[in-house]
Amino acid sequence: MKWMIACLFATVCALGPVAAAQIPVILDTDIGDDIDDTWALCLLLESPELDLKLVVSDNGSAIYRAKLIAKLLTVAGRTDVPVGVGLRPEGEPGRQAKWVEGYDLAGYGGTVHQDGVGALIRTIMESAEPVTLICIGPVPNIAAALAREPRIAQKARFVGMHGSVRRGYGGSAEVSAEWNVRADPGACRAALSAPWDITITPLDTCGLVHLRGERYAAVRRCTAPLTAALIENYRIWSASQGDSAQAETASSTLFDTVAVYLAFAEDVVEMERLPIRVTDDGYTRIDEQGGRLMDVAVGWKDMGAFEDLLVRRLTQ
Repeated sequence: MKWMIACLFATVCALGPVAAAQIPVILDTDIGDDIDDTWALCLLLESPELDLKLVVSDNGSAIYRAKLIAKLLTVAGRTDVPVGVGLRPEGEPGRQAKWVEGYDLAGYGGTVHQDGVGALIRTIMESAEPVTLICIGPVPNIAAALAREPRIAQKARFVGMHGSVRRGYGGSAEVSAEWNVRADPGACRAALSAPWDITITPLDTCGLVHLRGERYAAVRRCTAPLTAALIENYRIWSASQGDSAQAETASSTLFDTVAVYLAFAEDVVEMERLPIRVTDDGYTRIDEQGGRLMDVAVGWKDMGAFEDLLVRRLTQ
């Protein structure tokens, strides 16, 4: 109930004055593959409605991902935020490896938890109020946490970037096996069937978000340290795909930023309460008989307002 009151107050203020009460959140992320996780972390750090308690790297290559998290938190002046190393710490670095080349995770100015799943459990269980768990990747950490301590579902809310309900990638009328689900359907099924309140942004909404024109130019020009680091990472990521020009003209699809927004507001999205079932082949089907009821962002009331909010937060 406490998080519902905080969310309601934050919703009223999301596009205007800042809410007085902050919502405690944990971010679980596979940062370092698609660049949208980096945009999402930067948005979270610039969202005063949210009180970031922990960031955990997920979906393998967890040390590489933790390095990205720790360096970004350092740039943001937020070494008060602990970093958790998720399951499967070893693995090949991804497309932003150049940005953390030579970076020593042991030198992070804050706390690094080698058992990120354990840190996530403790943070939730020791919190005086319910925690919002923002999940923007495949969720093996979350499945492991639920198996280790099922009571976290009584003290947390799940907000995720997962699935495809009526629209697929690029707004296609054909639904997709969205990556965060398809990469580990069993883990996603565990997370999306646990007895906590669940909100998701599927491709129907998050798959449509890009910054173009003056919106993107404003972010690209911004000299604030965190935003400059974001654009530096985006340039490295784009170059790794053989398209250096991309980072000079527009953003890629910013899927994960919508999940961060849904942690504190729902004003500009159309929400439906739908019974969702995760299939073995990575689809999220509406299933009136066997689906788990959850709140789903199925469309936009005003996507431009969300994009404007994103630009404001990253250029303030």
